[in-house]
Amino acid sequence: MSVTPEEKLQTGLLLDLEPVVEKELNRHLSMTKEWFPHQYVPWSEGRDFDGPLDGEPWSIEQSKLSVEARESLIVNLLTEDNLPGYHRAIATVFGRDGAWGTWVNRWTAEENRHGIALRDYLTVTRAVDPVALERARMHHMEAGYEADHGDSFLHGAAYVSFQELATRVSHRNTGRASGDPLCEQMMTRIAADENLHMIFYRNLMAAALEAEPNATMRAITDVVTGFQMPGHSIDGFMRKSVIIANAGIYDLRLHHDDVLVPVLRKWNVFDRADLSGDGAKALEELGEFLGGLDAAATRFETRREERRARQAARRG
Repeated sequence: MSVTPEEKLQTGLLLDLEPVVEKELNRHLSMTKEWFPHQYVPWSEGRDFDGPLDGEPWSIEQSKLSVEARESLIVNLLTEDNLPGYHRAIATVFGRDGAWGTWVNRWTAEENRHGIALRDYLTVTRAVDPVALERARMHHMEAGYEADHGDSFLHGAAYVSFQELATRVSHRNTGRASGDPLCEQMMTRIAADENLHMIFYRNLMAAALEAEPNATMRAITDVVTGFQMPGHSIDGFMRKSVIIANAGIYDLRLHHDDVLVPVLRKWNVFDRADLSGDGAKALEELGEFLGGLDAAATRFETRREERRARQAARRG
């Protein structure tokens, strides 16, 4: 079987970048802090539900969260629930040997804590309907997860560089929107993990840019222009996303200003002198896309402020 140029490039990069992965893994392990999900759950608030224990059924009045915070926490948890799919995808691309495999397993273990903490908190505090949550989990996981760009190493690494930061922003803002100091503390703790994950992938991609600038630039542009969150297959995701965006938890402006631009700036993509051919074309496409996204974010903000003003006038 013949090897395609893309496969040859990917194999070469995986070998060449393993020292970078080992360095970043060691940096990550030196910076990460051990924490325990059970310490962020107010167990004393817990009581039996209906079912075999014949407890109290859930009702909306039991939730102290706003609609916006509740929907955001549900999306965050259901996204974390698909971890088996993400593990399979990243292990397929990175492999299970050496520093690559060590990172994949470490990353998976850390991400698993997030789902544990979120589910226990939401269940014990009766913040969400546990029956609806379980049905949504089943539906989401049955849909599975497939990376948008298959087993492409460069596309996969570019995607997680942005996605981990997007998740950090979403977690932090969800915690603030919850109105619960404990929930905010938990989400801040989870977001700290996501930030360290982002740094790992961001630094890995920086090394890839140096090794293969044109191919890496194309992957970055493909990912940015087609970006969607890993939870996009959640039932009702679009409706939930609109609620979350209208609340300012995660919207186009945050995606542009707090996720895309900081990572691209760190990679210094717009000042690179080593791009040619398709790499230079990809950079041009990226600039045009960011301009359009910035304009769309401004339009969304304007409409949101007008809508809020109308709602305030009706209340007044």
